[in-house]
Amino acid sequence: MFTGFSPETIDFLWGLRMNNNREWFTEHKQQYLDTLFEPMKALAKEISEPFMEIPGFVCKTSRIYRDMRMHPPTPYKESLWTCIRHDGTWWLEEPSLFFEIRPDGCSYGFLFWKPSVPTMNALRADMTVRPQPFLTMLSKAERGSGLTVTGEAYKKKKPCDNKKLEPYVSLRNLYAIGELPPGELMFSPALATTVRDAFRALYPLVEYCRRFTAAEKKE
Repeated sequence: MFTGFSPETIDFLWGLRMNNNREWFTEHKQQYLDTLFEPMKALAKEISEPFMEIPGFVCKTSRIYRDMRMHPPTPYKESLWTCIRHDGTWWLEEPSLFFEIRPDGCSYGFLFWKPSVPTMNALRADMTVRPQPFLTMLSKAERGSGLTVTGEAYKKKKPCDNKKLEPYVSLRNLYAIGELPPGELMFSPALATTVRDAFRALYPLVEYCRRFTAAEKKE
């Protein structure tokens, strides 16, 4: 059961950022296990539970260790994340629900970070032809999660005759991200409820976006 992170979790992450080497990590490994790794596993289990019966859905939690075959500058990551998504492709191309903890706090929400150009073109065409279902879905997701759905825009705006769609037709990706500083909620079991409830509200976005990634794979 997730009982919350703690100030010691943040102390460990800041310490790792300032001392990213094997000697320091070895000395503080038990602190890592007790205050970061085990709580993260417990949180991941609770926030992913409503989705694990969905065919193809998986929950992936990152490792603190970097792949040294890639010759990174430091041996350890300075954050830990968990990602809930459909399995089988590069996760950045899949619409996902995520939670990440860093030295300065945590973030959670919905990510469709690097969809292919054909995928976004198909999504854009659908929202243009059927604007009201898309806008209604976004409104419900934002109200339920308390997060704003937005994304990175192309420098050159794409034409749009629908004023309500204008904020979305020129986006190259989509996301809705909440940020929490270290504090009472992060150090409480209620964090799991907050994140899980946001995930439930955002899940229709995952399924909507995945219609277009799945269609592209079939072509």
